[in-house]
Amino acid sequence: MLTTAEVDALVLSIKAASLSLILILPPGLFIGWLLAKFSFRGKSLLNTIVMLPMVLPPVVSGYFLLILFSKRGPIGRLLWQLLGLEIVFSWLAVVLAISVISFPLLVRGIITAMEGVNPQLENAARTLGARRLKVFFTITLPLSYRGIIGGAILGFSRSLGEFGATMMVAGNIPGKTQTLPLAIFNYIQIGQDASAYRLVLLSTVIAFGTLWLSERLYLKGLAC
Repeated sequence: MLTTAEVDALVLSIKAASLSLILILPPGLFIGWLLAKFSFRGKSLLNTIVMLPMVLPPVVSGYFLLILFSKRGPIGRLLWQLLGLEIVFSWLAVVLAISVISFPLLVRGIITAMEGVNPQLENAARTLGARRLKVFFTITLPLSYRGIIGGAILGFSRSLGEFGATMMVAGNIPGKTQTLPLAIFNYIQIGQDASAYRLVLLSTVIAFGTLWLSERLYLKGLAC
């Protein structure tokens, strides 16, 4: 059985990952659509910026977030002065960190799904007078939804496993910012091996389940 602290870490991870997915899905759909279906100046630059957190060490991404959102940072100072909102070392910092790290994976899944939609169907709809947004909502989105869901699941799974950026910008505060990976790290550090083993097993089961589900959706999408 999980202890109260272990359950708290699990619940925080799931809540933060769920909120993160809700926040990044709309911009992820828009940017994924742009990168998959449009050619424009600066496309390579936009793609590079979006994908950068995927190849940067997570602690580097976390450090940038710490600079930007601390009380002395440009965004953090503005949020504090206008709203009295402090991001760093709060549960909001957890959501921020995992959103930045999981966003590229989500967008990559969306791009792959939308590139798989037959452009002849979209061109036929535009020939009949449909605007781009209508084509998106009536053709592109319905035909790529399996891949989009798969990308969302992978992004959610990546959020649950994020460590470095979260540690940098949110800290490792039990009951407040301590997610599943941070709890595992903490238990290993203090020698509570039983708790670490339980959370490692739980994390492995969750990761396997989400990856299996994403793969199933991807294969069904290919079959369709």
